[in-house]
Amino acid sequence: MPFTSFIDYLELERKYSSHTITAYKKDLESFMEFASVEFGYKNITSVNYSIIRSWIVKLVDSGISNSSINRKISSLRTYYKFLLKIKEIEVSPLAKHKVLKTSKKLQVPFSEKEIVDVLELLNEENGFKGIRNKLIVELFYSTGMRRGELVNLKMNDVFFSQKTIKVLGKRNKERIIPLLPTVIDTLNRYLNYRKDLGAIKDANYLFLTQKGVKIYETLVYRVVNSYFSAASEKVKKSPHILRHSFATHLLNEGADIKAVKELLGHSSLASTQIYANNSIAKLKQVYKDTHPRNSKY
Repeated sequence: MPFTSFIDYLELERKYSSHTITAYKKDLESFMEFASVEFGYKNITSVNYSIIRSWIVKLVDSGISNSSINRKISSLRTYYKFLLKIKEIEVSPLAKHKVLKTSKKLQVPFSEKEIVDVLELLNEENGFKGIRNKLIVELFYSTGMRRGELVNLKMNDVFFSQKTIKVLGKRNKERIIPLLPTVIDTLNRYLNYRKDLGAIKDANYLFLTQKGVKIYETLVYRVVNSYFSAASEKVKKSPHILRHSFATHLLNEGADIKAVKELLGHSSLASTQIYANNSIAKLKQVYKDTHPRNSKY
């Protein structure tokens, strides 16, 4: 494989997830195929920017969005930075490249009423699957964790005496998040059902299917989408929207944005700022609806 050393670098040194590494590999292979077929290059180490620009034009003509193209170019940029690092090249062909303009799509969080409606539905659940699904939704909304983080939770990540949970985030960065009393109650109920399962294959993992194996991301998406479809008319109903809701509702109630950043596991404050935009939008609406002079002018 032509990118073996680069893939090793992403996995061992940069600690990227397997999902991210797979995406990088596909992007590089796609560009390599383009450079080979269209320009006769046997490898992409020595290409110049004009070749990359031709690829960008082809992607645009294919109807691929600017944001998707920017992600593909980001994979190339990381690869050429790696080549610079190991002194395989002296100048990156992307040194002067500017990202394509994209329209910012603000994810619409669930309202507090929609959350309450779903939690009321979940309160009617019983049995292993029902309580597991209730715990999944409650954990998402009360901790803001990512879907992959929830799937990979281990039994020993829960600290009942401290009422906290340990989450392993991007690049293996750990963070500790407090657990609400209601979540701990649901967790205890789930564990009681869990211990009565038959053969448990993946005993180290917190969330299991009824067959005793670790749950998977598609299942988690279906759980969230199913319950919120009964309470919300929003087009997108996913675990990521629950993460947005967690952050937005905290900020609406006056939480410090730096504290929210730590809870979310963001590496920079800029990543958290998008949730603050939702909070600001709510403040503007409150101002517009309630200021005594607004209705007069």
